[in-house]
Amino acid sequence: MNHAASSRRFQVFSLATLAYTLGVILWGAFVRATGSGAGCGDHWPVCNGQVVPREPTVATLIEYTHRLTSGLAMVLAVVLCVWAVLTHVKGHPARRAAGWALFFMVTEALVGAGIVLLKYVADNASVGRALWMGVHLVNTFLLVGAQWLVVWFSRGHAPLRLRGQGGVGALLGTSVAGLMLLGVSGAVAALGDTLFPAESLAHGLQQDLSETAHVLIRLRVWHPVLAVFTGALLVVVSRWVARLRPSAGVRRSATAIIIIYAAQLCAGLVNLVLLAPVWMQLVHLLLADFVWMAVVSLCAAGLAADAPRAEAVPERAPASSVEPV
Repeated sequence: MNHAASSRRFQVFSLATLAYTLGVILWGAFVRATGSGAGCGDHWPVCNGQVVPREPTVATLIEYTHRLTSGLAMVLAVVLCVWAVLTHVKGHPARRAAGWALFFMVTEALVGAGIVLLKYVADNASVGRALWMGVHLVNTFLLVGAQWLVVWFSRGHAPLRLRGQGGVGALLGTSVAGLMLLGVSGAVAALGDTLFPAESLAHGLQQDLSETAHVLIRLRVWHPVLAVFTGALLVVVSRWVARLRPSAGVRRSATAIIIIYAAQLCAGLVNLVLLAPVWMQLVHLLLADFVWMAVVSLCAAGLAADAPRAEAVPERAPASSVEPV
C-alpha cells in the first residue's frame, strides 16, 4: 500500500471515529434526559453488580447501551492513536492530536465513572452534580476538539505556532473560553430542564423568576443571555481574525461559525418554546459540538505556522507645506 492510500485510509478512519464519538455523546445526553443514569445502580464498570444485567429495565438497557458504546469508543481512540504513531513521523501534529484524543477519552471515562459512583444521576439535584456536569462538558469539548484536530492535521494542514501571535492569540483564546463557559451553562440548563420540567412557557418563566426557585432553575436563566453575548463575540472574533490572518482556511472557518451559530440560536429558541423535548435537546447539543469544531478550525487555521499575516497599512507621509517650485 502506498503512502497516499494509507493517508486516505487514516483520514477516513479518524473522521469515522469522530462521528462515532459524537453519537456516543448524544446517547449520553439521552441517558441524562430520560433519567436513565441510575439504570445500572451505583456500580461501575459492571451494571447492578453483573457484567451482563439480567431482566433489565428500560433504564438499565439505555444506560448499559451507553456503557457498551463508550467502551467501543475507547477502543477506537486507542486504534487511532496507535495508527497515528505508526504512520506519522515523530512530532507530526496529527500524532500529537491523536495522543491528546486518547488522553481525553480516558478522562471522559473517569468523569463518567465518578458521576455514577457519586450517584449524581436520576433525580439528584445537588450543586455537586451541576459541577460534575460542567466538568463533563469541558472534557467532552476537549475530546471532540482533539479528535477534530486529528482529522484536520491528517489533511496536511500546518502545525500550530502559539508564540508570537499577539492579538490573534488573545482573541482566539477569549472565544474558546467564552464558548466553554456557554457550554457549561448549557449543561446546567439542560439538567434543570430535566429535573424541573415546565408545564408551559409561562410556567417556565415563572419558575425562572421565582425567588424561591431551586439553584439549578436560577442558573438556567443565564444560558440564553450568555448565548447572545457569546454569539456576538464569535462573530467579532471571526471577522477580525479573518482580516489579520487572511487565508482560505480562516475565511471558511469564520463563515462556518456564523452559519452554524445562527442555526444554534434558532434551535435554542425552538427548544425553549417546545419546553426542551428530548429530541430537541439532542439537536441543540449536536449543533453545539459543530460550533465548537468550527471554532477549533478557526484556531488551527489562524494559528498555523504558515498562516499569512495582513501587512500593516503604512501611514501617509504628512504633506509638505512648501509648494514645489
